[in-house]
Amino acid sequence: METVLIQINDQKAYNQLKKLEKQQLIRVLKKNNPPEGKLSEKYAGKLSPDTTDQLQQHVTQSRNEWQSRTT
Repeated sequence: METVLIQINDQKAYNQLKKLEKQQLIRVLKKNNPPEGKLSEKYAGKLSPDTTDQLQQHVTQSRNEWQSRTT
């Protein structure tokens, strides 16, 4: 069979999954995943300063273009 990852946004959905598990149609592998932490901490220092500057310039330019089109 195939393993898939889903995010449960409602307790009712989780209850439905548990019912399916009781019917032996699925198996719930993990109930909770620990939070991964902040993305800023995870990716801190991964880009070179030059790449960071280029990316920031591109984002700023894109925002300016978007704002000029909407006004």
